Amino acid sequence: MSQQNNLFDVSGKCIAITGGAGVLCGAMGKALAAAGAKVALLDFNLPGAEAVCKEIASAGGQAVAVRCDVLKLDQVQAAFDETLAKLGRIDVLINGAGGNKKEATCVAPTTFFDLPADAIRWVFDLNCLGTMLPSQVFGRYMAQRGEGNIINLSSMNAFRPLTNIAAYSAAKAAISNFTQWLAVYMAKRHSTKIRVNAIAPGFFLTEQNRFLLTEQGSGQLTARGKTIIDHTPMGRFGEPDDLMGTLLWLTSDATRFVTGIVVPVDGGFSAFSGV
Repeated sequence: MSQQNNLFDVSGKCIAITGGAGVLCGAMGKALAAAGAKVALLDFNLPGAEAVCKEIASAGGQAVAVRCDVLKLDQVQAAFDETLAKLGRIDVLINGAGGNKKEATCVAPTTFFDLPADAIRWVFDLNCLGTMLPSQVFGRYMAQRGEGNIINLSSMNAFRPLTNIAAYSAAKAAISNFTQWLAVYMAKRHSTKIRVNAIAPGFFLTEQNRFLLTEQGSGQLTARGKTIIDHTPMGRFGEPDDLMGTLLWLTSDATRFVTGIVVPVDGGFSAFSGV
């Protein structure tokens, strides 16, 4: 392997992924394991994480499933301890746990003025607190080691807030801001060998947004889904594999001087004015 190719090598890296049973984060786990990394999939849904691990193992990769509720500090700490014991060390944390809630969206007959506080709080907690608590626990370990890599999951909503999903848009904007804040904090207070970045996916069909983008039963695009496609220059929703090049880049030593950035992977959505 040439020196240039070595820059993108992630083989042997030990990587923890929260939300590892989900569509996108499960695909991340598979891609990283296929590239030779050792992966721990952390999720509240342990059977789901175990199912992904079985797929990884059947393909010749190394992965372990760890139960974790990212909203409970004691569970995050326990998951960290288990992950460290199983992997031997932790080089990278990917904060993938997140999502939206139907009750926190302005879909008729619900208006913004009627959004329940508990639904708004649920979205903020899952996305913001669910990123900050693992960053505290795993980040402390990285600070003690003097090196590490944290990758957060932001969203296109952080760049251009979308109609109807006020809580989710604001929560993801907070993730982008927190990514920049933590990057500076880690480098200035602890080690310049700790970097923090984020990926901002464009529009990928997931269980959280399917009800907004496709008609139940038929699978046809809703008016909202069609508008998104019309405003995405590449003319389609993203596929999980579309994230993997950026993920491998941020995970590898190729980005050893990159910190505090949010990378859009959106098919050009953020570049298009609609005209």
